Amino acid sequence: MSSKVEKNKRQKENSLYDAAYNLFTTKGINDTAISDIVKNAGVGKGTFYLYFKDKYDILDRIILKKSSEVLCQAIAETKSKDFKAFEDELLYFIDYIIEYFKKDRLMLKLIYKNLSWGVLKKASKDYEEIREIYTMFEKGYANTSLPKEDIEKILFLIMELTGSISYSSIILKEPTDIDEMKPILFNTIRKII
Repeated sequence: MSSKVEKNKRQKENSLYDAAYNLFTTKGINDTAISDIVKNAGVGKGTFYLYFKDKYDILDRIILKKSSEVLCQAIAETKSKDFKAFEDELLYFIDYIIEYFKKDRLMLKLIYKNLSWGVLKKASKDYEEIREIYTMFEKGYANTSLPKEDIEKILFLIMELTGSISYSSIILKEPTDIDEMKPILFNTIRKII
């Protein structure tokens, strides 16, 4: 009996996530009210507050969930290939993320510049793949004198840079299109690593 109740709760929560994501990406965050979300989810307003404090709480969770999904796909695809050098592996991983966002501009708009390792570290308990990103970096720096705590700082720096450049170049076309920025970004990442 409790599994049916749990399943019903998950369905309601997922309906709220889906409704909020669709509304945030089509109407915008500022023009979406909680009443819009619950109406589109087919649940009562009280149900919303069982799961979320306010619309910014659900937004933060959507950003975390969607960012994690993109990174999980990117690391899974990267792991399916064979690379001789860490640099090639990392650039493939970054390229996958950029190409994903080129195809899904609405998601990138919602995530904004929040493709952050600091934010995503929170998801590592729920997504094994997120931990695998860190493992890729650890292996890449295994034969160096770089202190372990600096590996995470470099990962943070590269993820922040990738998220910001993707948003600015794909959404705003600033300073230019992403395809023109990619070689510069890749050269910068090569210098960082």
